[in-house]
Amino acid sequence: MDIRVDLKAKPYCLTDEDIAWVEATIAGMSDEEKVGQLFFQLTSSNQEPYLKELMEKYHLGGCRYNGMPGAMVLEQNRILQKYAKVPLIIACNTEAGGDGACSDGTAIASGIKIGATGKVQYAHDLGRMANEQAAAIGCNMAFAPVCDIHYNWENTEIVSRAFGNDPARVAAMSKAYLEGAHTIPGFACAAKHFPGNGQDFRDAHLSNNINEFTEEDWMATYGMVYRTLIDAGLDAVMGGHIMMPNYMRAVKPDITDDEMLPATLCPEIMTGLLRDKLGFNGMVVTDASHMVGMTDRMTRKAMLPAAINAGCDMFLFFNDPDEDFATMLDAYRTGIIPQARMTEALTRILGLKAHMGLHKKAKDALVPPAAALPAVLAEPSYKAAAEAIARDSVTLVKYKDEGVLPLDPNKTKRIMIVSLKGYDGPMAFMMKFAMGTAGARQTPAEALRDRLIARGFDAFLYESPLDTMRKQIEAGEKPSLNLYFAGKNAISDFVSQMDLVITLCDVATGRPAFGLSKGGGEIPWYVFEVPVVAISVNAPTMLADLPQVRTYINAYDSKPYTLDALVDALVTGPEAFMGKDPIDSFCGLWDTRI
Repeated sequence: MDIRVDLKAKPYCLTDEDIAWVEATIAGMSDEEKVGQLFFQLTSSNQEPYLKELMEKYHLGGCRYNGMPGAMVLEQNRILQKYAKVPLIIACNTEAGGDGACSDGTAIASGIKIGATGKVQYAHDLGRMANEQAAAIGCNMAFAPVCDIHYNWENTEIVSRAFGNDPARVAAMSKAYLEGAHTIPGFACAAKHFPGNGQDFRDAHLSNNINEFTEEDWMATYGMVYRTLIDAGLDAVMGGHIMMPNYMRAVKPDITDDEMLPATLCPEIMTGLLRDKLGFNGMVVTDASHMVGMTDRMTRKAMLPAAINAGCDMFLFFNDPDEDFATMLDAYRTGIIPQARMTEALTRILGLKAHMGLHKKAKDALVPPAAALPAVLAEPSYKAAAEAIARDSVTLVKYKDEGVLPLDPNKTKRIMIVSLKGYDGPMAFMMKFAMGTAGARQTPAEALRDRLIARGFDAFLYESPLDTMRKQIEAGEKPSLNLYFAGKNAISDFVSQMDLVITLCDVATGRPAFGLSKGGGEIPWYVFEVPVVAISVNAPTMLADLPQVRTYINAYDSKPYTLDALVDALVTGPEAFMGKDPIDSFCGLWDTRI
């Protein structure tokens, strides 16, 4: 039987005793227990009867969970490990901080924000600090680092998550994150999203996603990133639902368009490219199986075993647990998943668990004691790191109106803040949730206003005619439609109301939503009438829709310490903006530069 895994090599580096445990454990498993190890499930409750049934009925290999305070996650993880016959891999999304492990963890910085600092050490700090908090609640794997390269400004899926558009920077910072996480004994990383997101403008959660590179171009960019991580001892890879048409046409010349598959279902990518050409020996898990980039290629019944046969060792998330488990079990028992492939997948999964030292720990030692948690969640150095990254990342991208900065109450005392939002769909909400701004008590515009007032400015929020009409409707009044259709006034009257305008872009994904196009304040048509400073506190690609603005700043998020750093820079002057553009924030458009 040809088992394509070497447990003595990276990333496992197992002893003969460890290998004996892996082999004996597999040999002693029932068919149901073998199939259960293939699944990574998202828990939907933290109640013990539910968690007990999850483990005893489905024999899961790994778990992910919904966001909760750290103490609740720790208790859930303790219960899960209590009922696990084989210790669990418990993963978290700590790609931007400990808040990806629990709701009271520390938000440190997104990839794009760290990329703007140019400081590799910050990526190392992120990997260590975020996952120290994760480990403190009983997690042992990060679905991170994000190794994607942001080539396409219209890509919304990883625009704030990637370290930038320079492969060398992405490789160096991804490696630093990995090394930071590896300072924690027994902690593993699953780099994502292989073979590489960032070229297609579409989001694989909602549609197909394509990487157009040839093998030569891919090897020099994405391949270089993954090879760097593999050489550094990368534990696992998360396969992305990303098609590679040009690569596939080269390795399989007779392939038709209808036969193109995302990497997670494609043996030529997951096995031929990742295993054979890059030499990756570790474990592979799929990205979430509900994403349309995966589900739109075949039936779910065919999809589950196809992912395993393509070279993925673990399958991320049940749809219906009974149905999916039965599908995978039947595929194994009928030979759709060959015995050799099952043994190989199990060897990688259990080999990784042995590498993490899970097999040598008593059940009650798999999750740290609750008493130690408060100190880790409140560790002051983590917040200090977040503040330092904020100071070093705020980026003055475009500065055509020299003299506007620094802002000075003696020069531009009255400042109107226009809050520009996006078209809020579910993905936009999730991005804001991840960035810590969903449901915030104070909006970014309100927070910026208050900080400017504290510095001596007379700052106020713009109210659009549409917002005025909404208030009229909510009050049971007839809306004044003329506010929209004929709401213009003299330019001199408009300009007289303020000394400067800040257009604050709080757009998580996609494009900004302008509420008025007939002379209101939402669109800064008035850049030659009054000084305008456009600031993005989310997606850094707003110049595509605001090419006319002459001063443009990327702050990357609206955390309190980021807004503090932003205002400090605004009142100090251009030299205070320490960040360097980690992507092409001009979006490849000539008119954004004029």
